[in-house]
Amino acid sequence: MDTVFLGIGSNIDREQNIRGGLHVMAERFGKLTLSPVYKCPSVGFDGDDFYNLVASFITHKTIDEVFEEIKAVEYDFGRKRNEERYSSRTLDIDLLLYGDVIDEKHDVPRNDILKYAFVLKPMLDIDRSLIHPQTGETLQSIWARFPRDNILLSEVDIAI
Repeated sequence: MDTVFLGIGSNIDREQNIRGGLHVMAERFGKLTLSPVYKCPSVGFDGDDFYNLVASFITHKTIDEVFEEIKAVEYDFGRKRNEERYSSRTLDIDLLLYGDVIDEKHDVPRNDILKYAFVLKPMLDIDRSLIHPQTGETLQSIWARFPRDNILLSEVDIAI
């Protein structure tokens, strides 16, 4: 069994799409552990602010199965495969960690963990002792040196 961490975001009908996506993912993966939801500006384009959070779960599914299922959930919520990389999203789900696996095919661990506060902070909210599989550092130590001018987050209270 492996512990999986997913980054989840939306800036189109944010609450509705996140709530719906989490419901479907709980049906597919079982019990989810959720971070708080954070509001932050869009990255790489001018657009509405995103709501972001991290979900984790334990699974027997392979990394390929998890990856295919999260892409299917995105598609069910209106995501198109040919969208621009930096654009508004109904639902964006990224596979951040799959146990301690390093897998270039699926970009795991996802580089966004080291680049964006809206990914790193919610992961820490779930498990402060997580170790990054490539660097060998705890995410807490990475957060401690994270550039403070790059932390544009505010916690949002939404019913999930």
